[in-house]
Amino acid sequence: MPKIKTNRGAAKRFRKTGSGKIRRNKAFTSHILTKKSTKRKRDLRQATLVHKSDEKNISKLIPYI
Repeated sequence: MPKIKTNRGAAKRFRKTGSGKIRRNKAFTSHILTKKSTKRKRDLRQATLVHKSDEKNISKLIPYI
């Protein structure tokens, strides 16, 4: 079997935790920030885990990370 190529776009967006779960950053942080509350913007800074139903597909995109 040949090696699997890593999807470079996914590699820049996701990383694995020590326990093997996949972390992601939240969306809606780049512009149009004036109408968003301070609390909402502060919450968007925190990374979160990928949903369980998406983990299998994303882990195929980043097999060696």
